[in-house]
Amino acid sequence: MAEGSAAVPSTELLEWPKKDKRRFLHAVYRVGDLDRTIKFYTECFGMKLLRKRDIPEEKYSNAFLGFGPEESHFVVELTYNYGVTSYDIGTGFGHFAIATPDVYKMVEDIRAKGGNITREPGPVKGGSSVIAFVKDPDGYIFELIQRASTPEPLCQVMLRVGDLDRSVKFYEKVVQSKITFFLDFCFSS
Repeated sequence: MAEGSAAVPSTELLEWPKKDKRRFLHAVYRVGDLDRTIKFYTECFGMKLLRKRDIPEEKYSNAFLGFGPEESHFVVELTYNYGVTSYDIGTGFGHFAIATPDVYKMVEDIRAKGGNITREPGPVKGGSSVIAFVKDPDGYIFELIQRASTPEPLCQVMLRVGDLDRSVKFYEKVVQSKITFFLDFCFSS
């Protein structure tokens, strides 16, 4: 898709989520300080801590956070492995995205709480969508996208791929659908 061109979803694409009951459940990633990251996500992003557990026999703890219950919302699972304080973030991971009605206000709130803003709010190059980028305490990137109120604020995970056509074919098979799967396109039903 050329930069600046707007993706216009087909009617079939917009109707598909109403018929298909499958959904992404969660993304899992490792953090160096579980409590610090929970505090950042709850205070800066407004996520709720849904559950937290410690598994000493396996030497890890994890926590699930999101904008709604796991039964109906996509959530993040943060995992802390005992004794590991930091991780290298792979070159294939891009960012998570959170929809918000006012990116400028959210950035002000995050900055006031000591958050690391890596791209100031403003229109995306060649487009009109207002975005900003924030880095969490472990170095993971979150894109803030200005959108009207949505039932699912955690709306996108961006991955970099080596072969776009091969990746699209893979995801089409996974969802058993003939609808084109846009890797960096977020839609709301």
